[in-house]
Order: sequence, then structure tokens, then C-alpha cells
Amino acid sequence: MKDRRKTLQFALMKTLPIAVSYFFVAVAFGMLMTQAGYPLPWSLFTSVWVYSGAFQFVLVSFLAAGAPLLTISLTALFMSSRHIFYGLSFLQEFRRAGKAFPYLIFGLTDEVYSLFCSLEYPPEVDQPRAMFEIALFSQLYWILGSVAGAAAGSLLPANVKGIDFCLTALFVTIVLDQWKNAASRRPALIGFACALVCLALLGASRFILPAMMLAAGLLLLDAKFRKEAAHEA
Repeated sequence: MKDRRKTLQFALMKTLPIAVSYFFVAVAFGMLMTQAGYPLPWSLFTSVWVYSGAFQFVLVSFLAAGAPLLTISLTALFMSSRHIFYGLSFLQEFRRAGKAFPYLIFGLTDEVYSLFCSLEYPPEVDQPRAMFEIALFSQLYWILGSVAGAAAGSLLPANVKGIDFCLTALFVTIVLDQWKNAASRRPALIGFACALVCLALLGASRFILPAMMLAAGLLLLDAKFRKEAAHEA
């Protein structure tokens, strides 16, 4: 029998590493927003409705430069397009969550996806509910950090340029953790090779989506060949 209290405890415990990383990265975002001339409500609003760590940092510079809405929208679409591939891995689990299905799609960030991929759910834990609570808690950590950073940014006269590097550091930490714990490192090597090739051919501003598509195609082929080899053996 599924236990709601144990499900809640499970979700809270599993999101503690995300809480630490999200809070401080979000603090950096909130400080940058305030330093760019946008008060606390802007940080709160974007963390509630945009909720895309990498794009939110880009959004600061767009807002400061007065970029057109079309440019901002297209950039958000392309920068977050990788989440389409993430979602394909959990369609069945998300459908079982019922009314929480749309929010699980919205809340599937890089860190939440990484956590979902590594989780094993005890029999007494309601998996769809746990996934919803993990996504929700993770966004709450981000919102709290953004608000705290915006409040701190309004009090700090110093220039905080360079603090946005903490987002890059977070992504590197996630990759290293997955590399260390993964049963097979072949997918990571394929993805890394695809990223390098597309970066060299297309440049830093246009390589992400083609690299993701190429990596997805190669991984599907790799899975097919390994399955056929297993049947033949």
C-alpha cells in the first residue's frame, strides 16, 4: 500500500542536493536581475513562469538590452528544446500522474531529469506522486533562491559580474556525477562527440539542438544494434 507521508519524505530527501545547488544558483540569478535594474517581483515572476535556469540568465542580458519579444521567445524555445528529448523518457510515468501531467512536463529541468533517471522507488512510495513532489520542491527551491538573491542584490552596491558562472559549475557537477554512477559511459561519449562535431561545424550559438538530434539518432541506432546482437547471441 502506498503511503503519502513516506512519499513526501522520500521526495524531500531526494531533493536535498538539488535544494543546495538550486538555491545558490538562483541567488546569483536574483542578484543579476536586481543589478540590471529589475526589482524583486521580476525575479519572482520569471522563476514561477519561465523556470529555465540557463535561459533566465540569458534573459537578464536580453531585458537589459531591450531585445525584441520575438527574439526572446525564439531563444527560449531553442535553448529549452533539449527538454523535448528528456520528456520522451518518462511519458508513461507522467501520464500515470493524472492532473499533474502538465506540471511534470513544465518542471522537467536538467537536474530533475538527472534525478529521475537514477531513482529507485520503494514499494510503499507512490511513484507518480513522488515525481510530482520532486519537481515541485525543486522549483520552490529555485523561487526561494531567486527572491533571496533579488533582496540581496538590492543591498549590494558592488558589481556581481561573473557570478553567473555558477550555472556552468552546476552542469559540470551533474555530468561528473552521472559519469561516475552510470552503468555504461557509451551514451555520454556519444553525446560529447556529437556536441564537439556540431560545435565545430555550426558554432556556439547554433549547435545545441542539432547536437541533441544527432545524439538521439545515434543512441537509438546503438540501442537497436545492441538488441540485435543480444538476440543473435
